Amino acid sequence: MEHRVWLVLVFVASITKEAMAAQHVVGGSQGWEESTDFSSWASGQKFKVGDQLVFKYASGLHSVVELGGESAYKSCDLGTPLNSMNTGNDVVKLSKPGTHYFACGTLGHCGQGMKVKITVESGTAPSTPESSSSSSTPAASSASAMHKSFAASALLAALVAASLINIYVM
Repeated sequence: MEHRVWLVLVFVASITKEAMAAQHVVGGSQGWEESTDFSSWASGQKFKVGDQLVFKYASGLHSVVELGGESAYKSCDLGTPLNSMNTGNDVVKLSKPGTHYFACGTLGHCGQGMKVKITVESGTAPSTPESSSSSSTPAASSASAMHKSFAASALLAALVAASLINIYVM
């Protein structure tokens, strides 16, 4: 029975880690738009492995292209992207540490500054999604609070389950 307790705790720990991941709406309240200062926005964020980037924009007007490196980013070389998205509500999971590069795939937009460089740190500590500044969106803050509430509930449920298992074993 002891192995069941450990199994429950490992399962809940994995759920809690996922729930603690942050969602970052790229560009804050302005979203993925030409007028957004993406360098300033990104410098105010802390990105961790497991976090998600959400690109919100008018579908058909913009797109998102993940670039392979800094050279392609600086020169706006969209010829060999790692990934291309165009739904208007694209989500990218940051699955590894390092620098990730994104640009708008619409002709001329990258050259006008519609690109962002994201540096992802390794580790499992909670990230800082949209701060409480004007770039924050109520939806992002609400989602982050909901994730933390879920994580706390999952941990409490695991502890109760472990206690119940111990009671029935004894």
